Amino acid sequence: MAVTTLKRKLRRKRQGQNARVLKIKQLSAKPVIKNVDVEELKKSFKK
Repeated sequence: MAVTTLKRKLRRKRQGQNARVLKIKQLSAKPVIKNVDVEELKKSFKK
């Protein structure tokens, strides 16, 4: 019995899977927290 692969369907399925993975990565990504010197900021506003 011969088995044929449905390449177009497989490609579309993979597209959906990759899109889902990317969306999950974007939603779970955290922005980089930088160390901020509050006193230095306050000084700059007084000027």
